[in-house]
Amino acid sequence: MRGESSRGGLAGGLRAVRRWGAARGADLREWLPFAARMTRQMVDVSLLDSSTRLAAQGFLTAIPLLFAFAAFAPSFVRDELVSSATYVLGLSGAAVDQLKNVTGTTDQAAREASGTVGVFVTLLSATAFSRALQRVCERSWHLPPAGLRIVAWRWVVWLLVWLAALVVQGLLRDGFGAGGWLGLPLSFAASTLLWWWTQHLLLGSRVPWLPLLPGALLTGIGVVALAWASRFYMPRTLDRSLAAFGPLGVVFTLLSWLIVLFTVVCVGIAAGYVLAHEERLARRLGTPPPG
Repeated sequence: MRGESSRGGLAGGLRAVRRWGAARGADLREWLPFAARMTRQMVDVSLLDSSTRLAAQGFLTAIPLLFAFAAFAPSFVRDELVSSATYVLGLSGAAVDQLKNVTGTTDQAAREASGTVGVFVTLLSATAFSRALQRVCERSWHLPPAGLRIVAWRWVVWLLVWLAALVVQGLLRDGFGAGGWLGLPLSFAASTLLWWWTQHLLLGSRVPWLPLLPGALLTGIGVVALAWASRFYMPRTLDRSLAAFGPLGVVFTLLSWLIVLFTVVCVGIAAGYVLAHEERLARRLGTPPPG
């Protein structure tokens, strides 16, 4: 009886192992096509090329726009800009002092050097940044380029909203005075909303709102997580670069950080397309079929 009981227990154990193996095999068969779709999507988006181009455009056009904006902004706006940049980039020490020197220029000569016309030209030049981000969104959603009449004004609107969002990052981080317990969820929510709206705007409203939500969530969470991680990495890196190479070291470090940032952005938007077209999610979100 004891031998029969042992053989029965062994047979039951083998059946359980086979069931577990069959279940894991089914999971693997489902996961592999998803991984293949995700990999193909990253290749279609030209991930490294797109993130590097966005970083370069952001550095060459959007950052000068920030400095031009700071020359005309009220002092409290400049203070918030420094606070937000300190949070987003994880700045400290000498790097913060340099940023305050740049954004703290308020004399009339500096404003005349910039000039209203100069700021306007800088704004138009900075639309290269918006256009590069628009191309990433269109590649991610496999859409043809939108007509100039549809999207031209959207480039400027996106830049202005982006500037406003950057200024309030410090306030969001602090939860408008309530502390980090409120600041962190507020930052996640604001970042998700910004990237949700960004996709809808730059795609020329050609994709409904709900299918854009997975990409917005992924991008929003990734950007806030990077800002949080930067507090531990960037201060030491910037201080070492500044001590070793002077201002040129800060340029290289900042450009490297921007490449990481826009890699996170490109991955989030591109992966959002794949998730939005997964069968179960597509039914809930009302995702249009691929073109």
